[in-house]
Amino acid sequence: MWTYIAETLQANPQLAIFFTLAAGYWIGALRYGSFSLGAVTGTLLAGVVIGQIGIEISGQVKSIFFIMFLFAVGFGVGPQFVRGIATDGLPQAIFAVVISVLCLLVVYIAAIVAGYGPGLAAGLLGGAQTISASIGLATDAINNSGLSPEDAKAQANLIPVAYAITYLFGTIGTGWILAFLGPKMLGTNIADACKRYEREVLAGSSKETSMISAWRARELRAYRVRENGVAVGKTIKDVEDMASARGERLFVERLRQNGAIIDFAPDTVLQAGDVVGVSGRREVLVKVLGQGEEIEDRELLDIPVEGVDVLITSKVLDGRDLISIAKDPASRGVYLNSIKRGSMSVNIPVMPKTQIQRGDIVRVTGSKDNVERFIKEFGFADRPQTITNMILVGLAIMIGGLVGSLVLPVGGVPITLSTSGGALIAGIIVGWLRTVKPQIGNVPAPTLWFMNSVGLNVFIAIVGISSGPTFIAGLKEAGFGLFFWGIFATSVPMMLAPWIGKYIFKFDDAINLGCCGGARTSTASVAMVGEQAQSDVPMLGYTVPYAVSNTLLTLWGLIIVLMIM
Repeated sequence: MWTYIAETLQANPQLAIFFTLAAGYWIGALRYGSFSLGAVTGTLLAGVVIGQIGIEISGQVKSIFFIMFLFAVGFGVGPQFVRGIATDGLPQAIFAVVISVLCLLVVYIAAIVAGYGPGLAAGLLGGAQTISASIGLATDAINNSGLSPEDAKAQANLIPVAYAITYLFGTIGTGWILAFLGPKMLGTNIADACKRYEREVLAGSSKETSMISAWRARELRAYRVRENGVAVGKTIKDVEDMASARGERLFVERLRQNGAIIDFAPDTVLQAGDVVGVSGRREVLVKVLGQGEEIEDRELLDIPVEGVDVLITSKVLDGRDLISIAKDPASRGVYLNSIKRGSMSVNIPVMPKTQIQRGDIVRVTGSKDNVERFIKEFGFADRPQTITNMILVGLAIMIGGLVGSLVLPVGGVPITLSTSGGALIAGIIVGWLRTVKPQIGNVPAPTLWFMNSVGLNVFIAIVGISSGPTFIAGLKEAGFGLFFWGIFATSVPMMLAPWIGKYIFKFDDAINLGCCGGARTSTASVAMVGEQAQSDVPMLGYTVPYAVSNTLLTLWGLIIVLMIM
């Protein structure tokens, strides 16, 4: 039976790839307390084991999936990358550049001192900094370095060895340093720092805090305006302004006058006996409408309501806080449920002074007319889609690949981004462009996940399978010392980053560690910081550094090979 399976996998390498993916995702999902290896490392280990039987796989398959993965990475980080470079996220973007360069330098120092070649150096970078995407560019760089085919293959086979050895501490160590050692280094209680940040920076006045609660809470009720009630003789706008003056949000959605449901305008005057369908918080409805009598009127309250994810594309909204947006006429009758930002769709705290950024996805609810008005004014309805604009994807990857393939000889060394690096840059441009012109087309979230996760892991599976027969020999060559160099390469940047953020860039303690985690593209570490803080505030510092560093650390796979060569 085992002979049959081995011979079948050797004759049909596509089956070996899918077997490796299944085993890798299963291994990666196993949890040891709060720690798991993750799909990438699980797939690499599964590939190494399965590859022991000797399976030949075309390198073109690996290249296709890797270039697809890099485009997806760029598409996801594009809006935050451009914003960080061009707008008020610039300090965080520069911080990410500094930490990324520091990560590169410590790996270079470790490789030079230990005498590692480009293969082990590239694997050390990928594992210690947990940036799997760098492996592909490093492999391309080795193959284009002028080494003989045999030497290039030998160096490329060492990359997954070094990656596997150093990845474990790269993941665990980063989270431990930032979540547990980081607050002590900053001399702060992270939970208290986040509460202070919410209170002093995000909360605003008590009136504004009340209004932000009304941004999120919504009830629809029917009231009869009684004789001598506070609403009698007032226009609908007057009634809504009464709530706004108290820091609340109240909206008349429908009106029954003289027994009939009628269309109305902001200057329509309310009369005794009118029945109004009003949305807002119940206590506000009772308080503002005074002697209004709540009644049952199913017909009046039969209002089409929808919840929609809206991609914010408007320059008008970019950088404005929620309080000012709540007062905008286009926000009338619209209620906010959540804000998600960046390629990892991190949750952003909904607070009075929270600023909306172009490229954010906000979840809003309200009557269909009110929601459509909000969408028309501020963004694009990011409704669930199943169709990917493959014209956009195909052309972007092709054009990016053409640009990336250009070679610039420097000192006899051919310098090139390669088709993979070009696809990454193309993804960034297209991802940003969609926040300006969403009509160019979309890559739905499920497709983006497939391109991102499966694209990378097919590449990693083939790397593991191909290097399997030489993995043990490579492990002996690398030596156990590589593990300790991995600790060095992981720890030094993360030990320095909080102090750099605090004393040079003057980041607030509440978002400093989020900036550090973003600059190391370590979502898990920022999640651990958030757990310690019991707050989403650290995520405010995560998205811009993540977008910048995710791009740079990936490109470092190319750079570290050139430096070592």
